Amino acid sequence: MAQTTLPDDLAQAQYDWGRTYTALAACHLGGTTALRRRLLLLSNRVFWHPFWSPTAGYSLTARVALCQQAPRTREPERAAP
Repeated sequence: MAQTTLPDDLAQAQYDWGRTYTALAACHLGGTTALRRRLLLLSNRVFWHPFWSPTAGYSLTARVALCQQAPRTREPERAAP
């Protein structure tokens, strides 16, 4: 399988989407309007990103790579014990 290089802003948007989704799922006391709005904004950024245009080389493999790579590559670095 070919390695797919994702644009940094696309990978960051996908990472932020995952963090926002997790925060929304953990919210049990209401006050979710801002999180839902952010999730919609990030969904649009990811879905309509120019990287997915046919001329840029769209592929299903790249979509899968985004979901698999973004959560791991954008994690904050942890200090060694």
